Amino acid sequence: MQLASYIDHTILKPTTLVSDVAQICKEAAEYGFAAVCVPPNFVKKAKEFLVGTNVKVATVIGFPFGYSAVEAKLAEIVLAMVDGVDELDVVANISAIKNQDWVYLANELNHIMPVVKSKNKTIKIIIESGILTNDEIIKCCELYGVAGIDYLKTSTGYAEKGASVEAVKLFRLHLPEAVQIKASGGIRDYAFAAELVEAGATRLGCSASLAIVNGEPNASNATY
Repeated sequence: MQLASYIDHTILKPTTLVSDVAQICKEAAEYGFAAVCVPPNFVKKAKEFLVGTNVKVATVIGFPFGYSAVEAKLAEIVLAMVDGVDELDVVANISAIKNQDWVYLANELNHIMPVVKSKNKTIKIIIESGILTNDEIIKCCELYGVAGIDYLKTSTGYAEKGASVEAVKLFRLHLPEAVQIKASGGIRDYAFAAELVEAGATRLGCSASLAIVNGEPNASNATY
């Protein structure tokens, strides 16, 4: 299985340097990754590095815990779009999910979606499936699945548990066919990445992207 076209080549560490962004953009173009995912302040620079390629630029919103105010998330989204972002990985308010505050989450989404879709940007909602119950995951699939999002995403990579085959299968079972799945968090080798794709993931968020596509053993220093 050729996995390069599934991968969002990712660097989100707080110590990210411009040279790091330049490197992942170079690698993404070389290997044919779907996108790079960079901190919001590097969107404009990543777009410059990727001129003339088909690689998309993604960034994160409300990262990593999702509990910033809706107005703050909207401001982040607008600024990212001004900088030329193609795809937005938006962290849902995880605290609201755990508190079963579905009204808050629906309101958050109702404010975000028109702004994103007015510019035809791709939106991925991150729900941190590793710390949710199956019932909570299913409820998220129902809430976000009817809203017109492009992807439901498993994890930020900052919780104690990231992507799992079980979560991806549960997503696929309860999401409309039109909503795709992005698996992220702890994907460090080819075997696991392939399992996630076979389970239904159509994107993979990885910092160990080169190890994965080269079929290398576990990259123990990867952190996404």
